[in-house]
Amino acid sequence: MFNMVKKVVNTSGKRKTAIARASVKKGTGLVRINKKPVELYEPEIARWKILEPLKIADSHMDKIDVDVSVNGGGFMSQASAVRTAIAKGLVEFTGDPSLKIAFLDHDRSLLVSDSRRKEPKKPLGRGARRKRQKSYR
Repeated sequence: MFNMVKKVVNTSGKRKTAIARASVKKGTGLVRINKKPVELYEPEIARWKILEPLKIADSHMDKIDVDVSVNGGGFMSQASAVRTAIAKGLVEFTGDPSLKIAFLDHDRSLLVSDSRRKEPKKPLGRGARRKRQKSYR
């Protein structure tokens, strides 16, 4: 009876402690981050970073809606997590191998989450590597 399958792709992107979850579905080209249009996302430098995968996949964008929820981390970590989630979602939703190649040629971090984390603090130090200064006099 119902042969219309509503295709929704859910992906995630990570950077430091920021986690972005994106859902990509058929639509009219709307991109929202935490229920706010991407055009109003501040600061501007983070918006440029988020718009990179959208500019590369420009031919597909008028047929797709992207909703992203992101939390944790700072604004640039969130921007990196969002762009990874969006790029992964676009590649999975469109199934276009040339799009995947274009993303990889531009920047590998578009499709691969950054695995770097903060190194744990050690004893006798003020951080991971820094130690208290020794004085022998």
